[in-house]
Amino acid sequence: MWFYRFARRAIALGCAVVLSGTMAAAAYAADPPLTLQAAIQQGMAQAPLLMAHHAHVASMHEEAVRAGRLPDPTLNFGVQNFPITAPGAFSVRSDPMTMRVVGVTQALPSRAARSADREAADAEIKAADAEGADTIQSIQERIADAWIDLWAAQQKRALLSELHAENALAVQIAQARLKGGSGSATDALAVRAETAALDNRLEAADADIAVAQAGLQRWLGHTATNLGDAPDFGKLPVTPEHLEQAVDQQAPMQMWEAREQVAQAALDRARATKHPDWSVSFLYGQRAGPLSDMVMVEFGVSLPLFTRNRQDRAISAKEEQWEAAQDNREDARREQRAVVARTVASWQGWVRQIQRYQDTMLPLDRDRTKTALAAYRGGDALQPWLDARRDEIELRQTYVDALTARARLWASLAYLLPTSEAMP
Repeated sequence: MWFYRFARRAIALGCAVVLSGTMAAAAYAADPPLTLQAAIQQGMAQAPLLMAHHAHVASMHEEAVRAGRLPDPTLNFGVQNFPITAPGAFSVRSDPMTMRVVGVTQALPSRAARSADREAADAEIKAADAEGADTIQSIQERIADAWIDLWAAQQKRALLSELHAENALAVQIAQARLKGGSGSATDALAVRAETAALDNRLEAADADIAVAQAGLQRWLGHTATNLGDAPDFGKLPVTPEHLEQAVDQQAPMQMWEAREQVAQAALDRARATKHPDWSVSFLYGQRAGPLSDMVMVEFGVSLPLFTRNRQDRAISAKEEQWEAAQDNREDARREQRAVVARTVASWQGWVRQIQRYQDTMLPLDRDRTKTALAAYRGGDALQPWLDARRDEIELRQTYVDALTARARLWASLAYLLPTSEAMP
């Protein structure tokens, strides 16, 4: 009886394992391939840097609400006309002029100063928004680079795997020739060594894939293995001409525009100091005995009379800073235009080289390797095939490096404009 109970438990356990494996396979099959755009959307949805930026912008909006508001009033209280010498020293009742007073003072900054405070707050918000555009562009490009690293590592692994079957065939040919007496043990060992070297390259490619998966996991929060088709890295989502014309709308340039606006707001605030500020005070005084209580209303106004070495100096300093911001923006515009032109030129160069790889160099190397192996099978020397095989492996790795360089340049150009037209 114990045998039958054990058998039933074993069968049930086996069915559970098979069922769980089937469900896992089905879940994997249901998981859609991760495209570049999907990776960017997932990464942007949970990027801590972006969340921190949103919190920063929210704080700037809170600060802007109080900009230009009147300052808090001041409560005044104390004693006036308090005697300190005889007769009646230190008594609040000995002198009829002694009063206990309480009142309120309200400062009234000039309208120009309050307006300048509001403009400065708005400029700070725009600067924070511009910083957010630059942050978004940076995150998109970094996620794209991580996805491209994994895609390139998988491409290299696939291109090397295509050569494994031919290596196995070369081993069979070398062994057959050795048995038939037309080959040598040296050739057989050389073929096996070449196969082992290819296996090492495949192991290195697997390690590169694992490293790239870890890099992409940093943005997605999970490991991605099933990548979707790559976008056409040989075609930009926006034309190079449009990128050159829209240089001011690109994310790196928006920060400079915002800095110029902040400098302008600071200049307006400095100019507002030449407008007088007002204040109003109200005091209520209580006197001892039958004497009547008293009230006092005072108005104060600042007198910016001697502005040459005060307000004018501050205004001149802010004007210089504003002009510096304009000059820095123009220099940044020229630099950005040059960066875009250099990046476009490099990307176009890689596009032409990759086309030459695909049309000429890779097919020629493939034919050379096949011809050398066929000649070795027919009785020729082994060395031409070894040379051709090593050259082909190096060429394929160089080709993947070219694909990676082109893809990275594509990503650096595709996300420059923070608009829907720049999204692939």
